[in-house]
Amino acid sequence: MSSLSEADYRCKHGDTICEIRVYEQEVIVVPIFLLASFLVTLVFVLLMRFCPERVERMRPRASKSTSRRELHGIDAPPGINVLEHESIALDIPTSYSTFNPTNAYSSKNLSVPVRTLAPPPDPQPQPFQPSFTPIVQPRELPRQRLPESFNLVTPLPVAFSLRSDSSVSLYRARMENRNVVLRVLNDSADASERHNFLGFASFLAQLGPHPFLPELLGVVSLRAPLVTVVEELENRDLLSLLWRSRQEHVDPPCEITERRIFTMAQQVASALEFLHSKDLLHGNIRARNVLVSKDYTAKLWGLHGVHTRKDQGGTQKDDTSLKKWQAPELLAKRPASQSSDVWSFGLLLYEMATLGEAPFAEIPVNELLQFHQRGKSLKKPSNSSNALYTVIKGCCNWKDQDRPSLADVSRKLASGEKSASDKVLKAPGTINIEQYLKEAGYGESNSYTVF
Repeated sequence: MSSLSEADYRCKHGDTICEIRVYEQEVIVVPIFLLASFLVTLVFVLLMRFCPERVERMRPRASKSTSRRELHGIDAPPGINVLEHESIALDIPTSYSTFNPTNAYSSKNLSVPVRTLAPPPDPQPQPFQPSFTPIVQPRELPRQRLPESFNLVTPLPVAFSLRSDSSVSLYRARMENRNVVLRVLNDSADASERHNFLGFASFLAQLGPHPFLPELLGVVSLRAPLVTVVEELENRDLLSLLWRSRQEHVDPPCEITERRIFTMAQQVASALEFLHSKDLLHGNIRARNVLVSKDYTAKLWGLHGVHTRKDQGGTQKDDTSLKKWQAPELLAKRPASQSSDVWSFGLLLYEMATLGEAPFAEIPVNELLQFHQRGKSLKKPSNSSNALYTVIKGCCNWKDQDRPSLADVSRKLASGEKSASDKVLKAPGTINIEQYLKEAGYGESNSYTVF
C-alpha cells in the first residue's frame, strides 16, 4: 500500500495533524537537515574569513610520515635587530617547535663567563647565578601573508648599514591603529634560520614588558612568512641619532642637550637594572644598541648576545667589534659580572657626550688592555659637564669592585639632570663611516647594522 493511499485510508478528510504524521520525513526531517547543513557551512565560511587561526587548529594534523613541516606552539613577539650567531637545535626533525615554557630555560646557564687563560691577581668574583624563568606566553597574531593583512606596508631602509641580515626583510606598517616594524623571514631561509628567528622571539617574549625596552606586539608563526612585530621607534638607533645631530638643516630637527643625555641615560639604566634583576647580563651596551622614539625616549636593545650566550651555555665568541666597549676583566679573559655592564654604560655616556665618537679611538684593539693597565682613562669630552664626566669616570674604574652599582648611577644621573644645561650640543663635522669603523675596532668580517 502506498503512502498516499495509506494517508487516505488512515486519516479522516481534513485531519491535517494525521497527514503530517504520515509525511513526517518529507515535511520535517529533510528541511531541518538542509537548514542545519546550511548553518554549519555558513559558520565555517565566516571562520575562514575572520578567524583563520582557529580553522588551522581544527584541521587534522599531518602524519609523521609526511614530508611537509608544520609550525607548532611558538606564540612569541618581536625583535628589531638582526640575529647574530644564534644556534637552536631542532627538537623534533619534522617540526619547527622551539617554545617549551615549562623547561626552556631551567637548565641553561645564562651567565657570561669568558674562557680563563691565567689566574687573575685579584680574588675571583663569585659565580654569576642566573634565576631567569619564563613568565608568560605572548599572543599569536591572526595574520596571513604580507602585505594583505597589514596596512600601508613599505620597505624600511637601514641607515648606516654595511651589510644586513640576508634572511630577514624589514617593513614599516600599520597594525591596530599604530605604527609598527615588521621583521619578515624570507621564504629562502633554511630550518636553522627559522628556528633562530622564532627562538629569539620566544626569549624576548619571556622577558616581560618594561617601559624602556621596545614593546613586543606579537608574531606570525603558524604560517609563512614568519613575522615578528614591534613598535616603531621613529628615531631609530641612538648612534645614528647622534650622528644626525651633527648635521645642519636636518628635517625633522635633531637636537641633543645635556639634560636630554641625563634623561635618556636614566632610561637605559632602568632597562639594564631590569635585566640584572633577572640575573641576565647584557654584554653589549653601546649607542647602536639603544633605540629612540619620536619623543626621545630611549629603549635598550641588542639582546641577541644575551639569548646566544644562554643558548650556548654561557660561551661567547671573540668579536673584535665588542672590545672597545668591553671592561678590562673581559679583555683579560675573566668572567663578566654586572659591573662589566656598568663599565660599558660609562662608555655609552661618552658616546652621547661626544655625539657619536668611538671610545678610545686612538688606541688599537690589541693595545687596549695595556692602556687600561697603565691607569689611563677617557679624556673629558668638550661637551661634557663635570657632573656627567664624574659619572663616566666612576663607571670606568679599573677594578670592578670600585665601580658604582646601577642604582647609584641612576641616583647620580637624576641629580645631574636637575642642573643640566638645555643648550644644544654641537660637534665639528660629520662622521666618516670608514674612519669610525676603524676607530671602533670593526674588522672586515664585522658589520654595523641598525636593525
